[in-house]
Amino acid sequence: MKNLKLVTLGVQHLLAMYAGAILVPLIIGSALGFDSKQLTYLVSIDIMMCGIATLLQVIRGKVFGIGLPVVLGCTFTAVAPIIAIGKGYGLSAIYGSVIASGIIVVLIASFFGMLVHFFPPVVTGSVVTIIGITLIPVAINNMGGGQGAKDFGSASNIALAFGTLITIILIYRFTNGFVRAISILLGLALGTIAAVFMGTVNFSPVIEADMFQIVQPFYFGTPTFHWEPILTMTLVALVSLVESTGSYFALSDICKQPVSEKDLARGYRSEGLASIIGGIFNAFPYTAFSQNVGLLQMTGVRSRNVIFITGGFLVTLGFLPKVAALTTIIPIPVLGGAMIAMFGMVISQGIKMLSTTINQSEGNSMIIACAIGMGLGVTVVPDIFKILPPGVQILTSNGIVAGSITAIVLNIVFNMIPWGREKIKQEEQEA
Repeated sequence: MKNLKLVTLGVQHLLAMYAGAILVPLIIGSALGFDSKQLTYLVSIDIMMCGIATLLQVIRGKVFGIGLPVVLGCTFTAVAPIIAIGKGYGLSAIYGSVIASGIIVVLIASFFGMLVHFFPPVVTGSVVTIIGITLIPVAINNMGGGQGAKDFGSASNIALAFGTLITIILIYRFTNGFVRAISILLGLALGTIAAVFMGTVNFSPVIEADMFQIVQPFYFGTPTFHWEPILTMTLVALVSLVESTGSYFALSDICKQPVSEKDLARGYRSEGLASIIGGIFNAFPYTAFSQNVGLLQMTGVRSRNVIFITGGFLVTLGFLPKVAALTTIIPIPVLGGAMIAMFGMVISQGIKMLSTTINQSEGNSMIIACAIGMGLGVTVVPDIFKILPPGVQILTSNGIVAGSITAIVLNIVFNMIPWGREKIKQEEQEA
């Protein structure tokens, strides 16, 4: 009975993170024009790497593993930058930058605590808010059937999208606990079932997919390394580490297990190692999933064995292409409806992080205003900096990166340079 309970709880954690895990490869693969076979592999390897990354964290070694019951998945922070790198430099540059950023994280893990000062809540909250805002257009396009679709905005597409969104809202409103935690996954499933009855689901990817596969390193080609994509993905990795740090401390409190600087360093190294392995097998960078932290708190079961089981399930699913293929048949409008809810929750989380920072210093409101304004503005008008060299444009034409850099620089100006604060206070007193 005890083993059965552990397995059940492991499956709960799997379901709680599954929607978030599959959406990232589905969005990226669709944006980069992957065919059904490529998309199936991308989902498969991403799910497997979620499991490997999770297992690397749950263990507690001398060098790797924070030893907390944490579940890792691909970070949404990476979605827009990866798409921009893929379109600007090709698939090989994506994985070269993921590998390089992972190596950098492993190397700086021991003293990342000193860099955390550059990522206070006013910065990370701005970044998370920008991530949600810049991804909303992707969701809206998908609600209509996908950019360039012949039936874009058709009645059937809109009905599927809003039907999925309303289903998610109703489940979230009228349920609680575990069912609420998987509301997006249930919405995707029910939306797809509705689409089956409407005759808009193509099952051929599932039929054509193999029952079993052996994963291949460099499936999409040998990685190439360019400094601009590497810089972009390193920035993404640093923001993800800050997000993970919050999850680590939350889990430390839930599990009554103090976390030391050495523990954090092992956790950071594990995330870096997961990115290196992910890049080799053509997956993505990974971060702690907050929904699983909430589920852990809800169930009250703090055993690492549960997460070991979850990680094992995820790795196993990576060898089963038909399971991955099932996710690729989800109609684009259904994905769009779910994305509105998911990306909206990202914005909500960012606003929540920012709500505690407004009154901490005089400049925080200006930091938030300029960072979000720059992030949204560059997303809407990506050619504003077209006079700059092409190599620099991958930084300036990406709303998340542009907004993040703005937030980091302004935080230094307003909150980290002592003479700047003293001068402002002196001017206020003289006025």
